[in-house]
Amino acid sequence: MSYINFEKGQIVNLEYSLLREIIRTNRAGSYTSTTLAECNTRKYHGLLVCPVSELGGGRYVLLSSLDVTVEYNGTSFNTGIRKYKGDYFSPKGHKYIEYFEAETIPVRIFRVGSVLLKMERLLVHYEEQLLVRYTIMEAAEPMKLQVRPFLAYRNIHELTHANMAANTKTEPISNGIKARMYDNFPSLHMQFSSKAEFIHVPDWYLGVEYIHEQKRGYDYSEDLFTPGFFEMKAKKGDVIVFSASTREENPSEFKEKFTSMLSGKIPRNSFINCLKNAAQQFVEKRGNDTLIIAGYPWFDSWGRDTFISLPGIALARHKLALYQDVLDTQINKMKDGLFPNMGEEGDYAFNSIDAPLWFFWALQQYVINGGTDCCERYEHAAKSVLTAFKRGTAYNIHMRDNGLIYAKAPGKSLTWMDAVVDGIPVTPRHGYAVEINALWYNAICFTLEMAKIEEDKAFIEEFGHLPELIKNSFLEIFWDENAGYPADYVNDQEGRNMFVRPNMLIAVSLPYSMLSREQMKIVLDIADKELVTPRGLRTLSPANKLYKGTYCGNQEERDKAYHQGTVWPWLFGPFCEGWLKVYGKQGVQKVRKLIFGLEEVMSEHGITTLSEIHDGDPPHAPRGAISQAWSVAEVLRIIDLLEKNYSDV
Repeated sequence: MSYINFEKGQIVNLEYSLLREIIRTNRAGSYTSTTLAECNTRKYHGLLVCPVSELGGGRYVLLSSLDVTVEYNGTSFNTGIRKYKGDYFSPKGHKYIEYFEAETIPVRIFRVGSVLLKMERLLVHYEEQLLVRYTIMEAAEPMKLQVRPFLAYRNIHELTHANMAANTKTEPISNGIKARMYDNFPSLHMQFSSKAEFIHVPDWYLGVEYIHEQKRGYDYSEDLFTPGFFEMKAKKGDVIVFSASTREENPSEFKEKFTSMLSGKIPRNSFINCLKNAAQQFVEKRGNDTLIIAGYPWFDSWGRDTFISLPGIALARHKLALYQDVLDTQINKMKDGLFPNMGEEGDYAFNSIDAPLWFFWALQQYVINGGTDCCERYEHAAKSVLTAFKRGTAYNIHMRDNGLIYAKAPGKSLTWMDAVVDGIPVTPRHGYAVEINALWYNAICFTLEMAKIEEDKAFIEEFGHLPELIKNSFLEIFWDENAGYPADYVNDQEGRNMFVRPNMLIAVSLPYSMLSREQMKIVLDIADKELVTPRGLRTLSPANKLYKGTYCGNQEERDKAYHQGTVWPWLFGPFCEGWLKVYGKQGVQKVRKLIFGLEEVMSEHGITTLSEIHDGDPPHAPRGAISQAWSVAEVLRIIDLLEKNYSDV
């Protein structure tokens, strides 16, 4: 039995199985995703979802699903499933699934009468190709297989409906057909490893519903197009491979290609191997760029998330070359000392005050893990960021005379707590933010280190006096003796905001900290008492009247809870590193319990990966994106830190 598996009783229970999703990527922008029961519950689900360069490079659902019908003894059994109005599911093919496992790739075994059918799926790395292998494990007599593709041909953020503009024609190709519903889209080539008859019966299936979109307050009903179905004879022992690709493939290579791809995969047979596999999913190569995708299925590459995720994804997996490629990609996009927070080429948003400062932390992790060329590769970019912040850059980001960074941009949230509702930030943290100035201090200390190695006297003269000034100003402005911990932010209008949030932990965990050991301990103990949960750290103490313990409802309701108590697994990173920094070997047991406690979620939401967020209230249900880069990365990084420094404990 595999590490992650589900039995029939779990799968046929749709309240259980529709909450569990699978995501796999090709590392070049494409992915395949659906639920345990094979029923798509999001507009983001699809078997082949690809970037389309002709349409700006966004991701588009080409192949939504496949219905496989087993026909023998004059009876047909359709293994597909979709939801329609009124909680009506049809066909109810999930009832034939006997077993599911995900040790190497997702595998489902269907039992239809005397027929036992195994279905395995994978994406070909760096190609826009889905391969599905069907194996007839048991069959009392010959039978027929019918395979019906359902096409969407629309952006992942949108829905489609039956229309006269759709091209319903198909063209025959080797062992299959190709179809292209609209101009500017690629053709979808659907082929089999053996001969298959295609019956052209174009039709629209109307009113397919996605329950997660309905819960999230979005449009949730669409129409899917099917050009017809394929039919072939089959018997016990037959192996048939289906391919869906944006180019015509050679059917004689399908079986060997599937086997070859399968043999190169790391088995998901342990918690750590699941994390390593999940980490690989976020690395995306687009032309000359190497990106870290913030999360699946709806995020793109975000600057802040990239720098926080990079050490865990690259270094915990011992890949310095990947680290360099990602950093070089980001540096090439830098503008006025800022990195793109999100967006596409020519339309980047540079509204992240912390992304440039996390860049320095990423460099420090690079050095710690063997990067010997940090000065020559990255010193110029590092100094340009510090110079821009010191002199002032976009969004009124600037250093004040006290050495601290101050920022104020009406209607904008520049820190990682960036939710905005109706043009108003939910957590308006303008002014001096605690983690921003902790990162600023760390960045200057580290760059001065590089400058000394390079004997850059001009930089040392300009910045050398700042660490002491910043430390004194930070302690004076942020540390509240009465409360006994630092403010979350301070500004000219409100003074100190003393909400208990996890941002203060970053001032503890960074390589260079302005806090004394005793102050670090106070911060950690408060966070441990009010913020730490088995799934990560809350973004606000439950004692605060603004605390929201569940993350649900429409977009506005969810945004209002996003950083007001919602739990984020990635925050285990700064908390656990800070805990080890203060408590050393005595803190190892607690850190291990927290980190390895997340093994329980491997089968709860995104199967074999970690979610973006969880509810602040018990039982801390998983929410948000089913697989998030910094959730996976920070857990991997802390495991790596434990192995390197505390393996004897």
